[in-house]
Amino acid sequence: MFTALLGVMGYFVTQFKIDASAETLLVKDNKLYIQTQIANQRFSPDEFILLAYKPEHKLFSEATFNDLHSLTQSLRKLERVKAVTSILTVPLINNADALTGGTEVSSLTWEKQRYSPAQMEKLISGHPIFTDLLINQQETATAIQIVFEQNSELADIETQMTKIQANLLNRELTEEEEQTLASLQQQADPIKQALTEQRQKEIAQIENIASEVKDRASTYMGGSYVVGQHLIDIIKSDLISFGSAIAGVIAFLLLVLYRSIKWVLFPLFACAVSVLLTMGIFGMLDMRTTVISANFVALQLILTLAVMIHLIGSYRDISRDDHSLSQRERVVATLEDKLSPCFFATLTTSVGFGSLIFSGLQPVVAFGWMMLAAMLVTMAVGLLLFPSLLCLLPKTKETQDFTFVKRILNVLKRMNLAIPKTVVSVSLIVAILIALGITRLDVENSFIDYFDQDTQVHQELAFIDKEFGGSTPLDVIIDLKQSNQNDELQLTADSVGRLQLVQAAIEAFDATGSVTSVVNFTRLAKKLNNDIPLTEYELTTIYHLLDKEVVNQLVGAYYSPDSKQMRVSIRIQDTTEGLDRETFIENLSADLKSVGLEAQNFTFTNLFILYQDILSRLFDSQIKTLGIVYGVLGLVLLAIFRSMKIALIALVPNILTTLGILGVIGWIGIPLDIMTITIAAIAMGIAVDDTIHFLHAYLQGLKATDESHSQAQAASNSAFGHTGLAILFTTTIIAIGFSLFGFSNFLPSVYFGLLTATAMLMALITDVTLLPALLNWFVADKHKGK
Repeated sequence: MFTALLGVMGYFVTQFKIDASAETLLVKDNKLYIQTQIANQRFSPDEFILLAYKPEHKLFSEATFNDLHSLTQSLRKLERVKAVTSILTVPLINNADALTGGTEVSSLTWEKQRYSPAQMEKLISGHPIFTDLLINQQETATAIQIVFEQNSELADIETQMTKIQANLLNRELTEEEEQTLASLQQQADPIKQALTEQRQKEIAQIENIASEVKDRASTYMGGSYVVGQHLIDIIKSDLISFGSAIAGVIAFLLLVLYRSIKWVLFPLFACAVSVLLTMGIFGMLDMRTTVISANFVALQLILTLAVMIHLIGSYRDISRDDHSLSQRERVVATLEDKLSPCFFATLTTSVGFGSLIFSGLQPVVAFGWMMLAAMLVTMAVGLLLFPSLLCLLPKTKETQDFTFVKRILNVLKRMNLAIPKTVVSVSLIVAILIALGITRLDVENSFIDYFDQDTQVHQELAFIDKEFGGSTPLDVIIDLKQSNQNDELQLTADSVGRLQLVQAAIEAFDATGSVTSVVNFTRLAKKLNNDIPLTEYELTTIYHLLDKEVVNQLVGAYYSPDSKQMRVSIRIQDTTEGLDRETFIENLSADLKSVGLEAQNFTFTNLFILYQDILSRLFDSQIKTLGIVYGVLGLVLLAIFRSMKIALIALVPNILTTLGILGVIGWIGIPLDIMTITIAAIAMGIAVDDTIHFLHAYLQGLKATDESHSQAQAASNSAFGHTGLAILFTTTIIAIGFSLFGFSNFLPSVYFGLLTATAMLMALITDVTLLPALLNWFVADKHKGK
């Protein structure tokens, strides 16, 4: 059956996809997302890549111009490139006569006029539009904007999708609209996939072109698609590198622990089957791996192995106790002993992952569904395939377990028997002290900080963030009340005056880098007119005189005459020290109101506000997720053990583990984000496995009490026997395996790995101290005489 499944799923593995687009980090179908989509289509900002150039020589020099010209010529040859904009290609105007005197504005470029370095410096320095866009304020670096042709078919589909999604702002979608939207998404998907591959090639080509000047200058690439490609590269690298590394560590530890090659090959084979089947399911169902779910291979390996270690431990004990049993009888006895706890352990783990579905955050919800599918595979492989493989093995003599490990477990067992109340008291005090770190939890984060400082993506993001006016876009869309109803006026005095106040308020913040709107155009016009402001009629005349391309270059996509809306484009500098995004948005909103805008007349859109929206939901989501985990897990434990007392006792160490790991996050100062928010649910899902196995063995020991042992002694002997060893082995392998993520260049993966390893160690400690102490105190004594 599994061979047939592998044959089918092997095909779908080829359909497995990685998606690192910005949308995978956002909450879809909410008001802010839809408003951003509408604004993007209304103002039509182009898809572009920014190539920054920082020369070792003086910026305004013939050497710089030659390099920029050479780079521009090479970049224009790329297939999808629509325009290449730099200080050499934009019109540089030195007086207002150039605009109104019949001069062809598009001819006033370096490429046409070949201005000298001194002339260029005079024309560019302090430019109201190009500063922070094409040249930094220090005038030590310049940038080339590479604008790409829009895919007309995809643009048309996305326009239709946005039109339907816009209805969500006022009402629920009808069934027909839902179906149409799903159909449009299916049409768009292959185009997006092809476009992603095209962008990957383009980035490589641009890097190759930029290398032509590496001896004379440093170059840095920026743009959302560049970051997306870096994320895909990192996800692929982590999947392959850390999946392989964890498999290698597992093999080594299995060999050390069991000293038998069969206990290396068979578990690893089963783990490989588990991962391949899961990838096949993801490919078949088109469940794409994102930044959030990139670690599913490691999780799948660990979860499958955890089931097998408990089966191996029981099998080895049965084999040593009765050498006369056939191989089939050994396997049957193993399943009779461990089938029930292994099934319930995987079931409770599924509860932990399933709770993520209720987080309210789209990427976390998708991760929850993916891990539920993965748990079904883990259950099937661990409880069906692995025992079937064991049946194919000849029976052999099993090695003895390490005596020093048994001695450690015996010390813990005696301590819990002798002073259970002390163990419980100390455990609770320590747990409370650690959990107090929850009060220090913070959601403030920066996308730049996701990447290790030595990585190319961090260096590029940080350079552009500091030198070219920020890296995270934030737009303010303003509905301006037209005091002058003359439709012939494109730019009224009232609208321009109001916008100038708005832009001044925005520019007052330390975190705002580049701020661009129609105001920049009016500042340029004023500068060219000997610092005398132009009238609204003069501005409108100039607006009509300039051809459309030049208007877009000078004014940009900042004014929509049809909707009577203006757009202020802001780039936030993520590297600003002490930046608090929530406070920034609150203060910015208050300042806009103070300059005369009413709340209903302006809207925040784009990536900054969408990312902040996710961060603001994290606390509520974490509370909701944990509440669901505790509630559902309590019900599952009650159904398994049919005892309220035992279900509550089983919950205690797991609740303390999840609160403890959140406390550790708080004490260390790691900010909550869409990766670390999943740690608590994952930790509880995995940690509860050990609790189930320990409890099952303990309760079995209670039933098998003889006259030579007390209830607590017999139960503890059973629990700390091969179950204790299996728990110790499982935690050791999981902790070491996940700690390998500490070597990743993607910091969320580093935190994910190290925090999960920490959570597993905390779970082990509570399961071999607090749990047996509680059981000895409240359960074993109650069975005396029964």
